[in-house]
Amino acid sequence: MKTAFLIAVTSARRVVEIQALLRKEPYLKVLQDKVVLRLPEKFLPKVVSMYHASKEVVLPVFFPNPVTEEEKKWHNLNLHHGNFKILVFSVILLIHILTIYENSLVITLVTISQDLHSPMFFFLQQLSLSDLLQSMLIVPILLKTVMNEGAKISFTGCIAQLYLLGVSEALQCFLLTVMSYDRYLAICNPLRYCSIMNHRFCAKLIVLSWLLSICFIPVSVVSAAIQEFCNKNTINHFFCDYFPLLELSCSDTFLTQILAMTVSIPAIMFPFLLIIGSYSCIAHEILKIVSNIGRQKAFSTCSSHLTVVSIFYGTLIGIYVVPTKNESQTTKKVISLLYTVVTPFINPIIYSLKSADMKNALKNITKVINK
Repeated sequence: MKTAFLIAVTSARRVVEIQALLRKEPYLKVLQDKVVLRLPEKFLPKVVSMYHASKEVVLPVFFPNPVTEEEKKWHNLNLHHGNFKILVFSVILLIHILTIYENSLVITLVTISQDLHSPMFFFLQQLSLSDLLQSMLIVPILLKTVMNEGAKISFTGCIAQLYLLGVSEALQCFLLTVMSYDRYLAICNPLRYCSIMNHRFCAKLIVLSWLLSICFIPVSVVSAAIQEFCNKNTINHFFCDYFPLLELSCSDTFLTQILAMTVSIPAIMFPFLLIIGSYSCIAHEILKIVSNIGRQKAFSTCSSHLTVVSIFYGTLIGIYVVPTKNESQTTKKVISLLYTVVTPFINPIIYSLKSADMKNALKNITKVINK
């Protein structure tokens, strides 16, 4: 772990040194120690910049200075409808409570129910843990800023949020890949499934997923943290995300963004390609099945996972792999809201609705509790 961190710091510093040389500027300074999320006079919250005179940064949930007609429409909605703030807070809070309940329930059921001690549910338990971590990272500070019209967070906390969110996202990428491999073995090689997917091998896959997630992310996070931030003080986002944070920098961030793209290839694109390969083999195998009932049964084992993969990778690639400056701020924030708040909420629902084993385990636990 120490070696991985040192490599990340060294790589990030090399990027900054190259940027400084290209601009013929002195070595870039490390950021100071405060970031403040504070709302101005308008409804939704703002975060604030490290080199602002008051050492504060501003981060609005929607639009601090609306430009497009779409942004002006949302901005006016915030200003002229006092109930809109209450509605936003209530909806986000409800989703957050249900997210915690659902994912905690999945983790508990898989832990205590013998019927769910199989590789598929073991991986699902880890996915729920990742969803829970992601929701706890984003939603509390979002609720605080909406409720109090501003919130404070140290710069260390901002970078920690950026890092842990990156770990959570990378972990989900690897877990979804492992789950697709599990489905591939179950359908394409059923006779060897039990011998390959034993408890020891599953544990190794989980540990490897966590280690890769923890080791990949520091490179891009450290490179963002040691950028030079001048007088720009508005992060146009509702949490400390990577590219919105870089937009505050007065340094040339081209190489830093290239580094982030490079890290995203093994962390996002390689797993995505492996998932596509697994499902190509699965589809080929399903087409060989003669009976319609057999095809439906085989497809039903993959449909839940395929739905989650489509939602997760669709949003993640749109934000981190192919970000565009011309993309509407509304679109970016809706996509971010989808994968940070909504996706952790719907994942347990998607898997539970399709799983008879999960429903039976819940019924059995309910009967035991009611006795």
